[in-house]
Amino acid sequence: MIEIRIHGRGGQGGVTSAELLARAAIAQGKYAQAFPSFGPERRGAPVVAFVRVDDKPIRIRERVYSPNLVLVLDPTLLDIVNVADGLKEGGKVVVNSPESASELKSKHGWPCVARVDAQTVALEELGVAITNTTMLGALLKAMDILPLAALREVIDDRFGPKLGPKNYKAFERAYNETVEN
Repeated sequence: MIEIRIHGRGGQGGVTSAELLARAAIAQGKYAQAFPSFGPERRGAPVVAFVRVDDKPIRIRERVYSPNLVLVLDPTLLDIVNVADGLKEGGKVVVNSPESASELKSKHGWPCVARVDAQTVALEELGVAITNTTMLGALLKAMDILPLAALREVIDDRFGPKLGPKNYKAFERAYNETVEN
């Protein structure tokens, strides 16, 4: 089973990212769960979402404490949250950051880092700094759990004919621009 924890801020689309990933996995014949963990936080407050993907039914019904991968939508969280807490051996941290993967790895002591400047990609492709679909491209580059095309239909379905293609373009671009160290 692959377990993923997504760190973001309210309004950035972390919960939507979890849902899209789970829907795509289910469409590929896998089992998946996606759920958020937040209370009455306001827009901009730190939020966490979780995803599990497996080839067999998932019986666990609790938050992800030991993720295989951590996805960080907002780099400002790195100074206030230990995003790598509980990361499994061989796990990866995937970060939206203008800093290089080697700088992030050295600064935070993570075993494996993948990074992309998702904010720049989102601004250039979508016109807004919402990085959720963009970071899904980085996630798939860092961990080969689904083919890229698996996200096409769920992104188009979620965002419609006007925004779906733009979001998919940002997703593909982030996949291509993600660097791992």
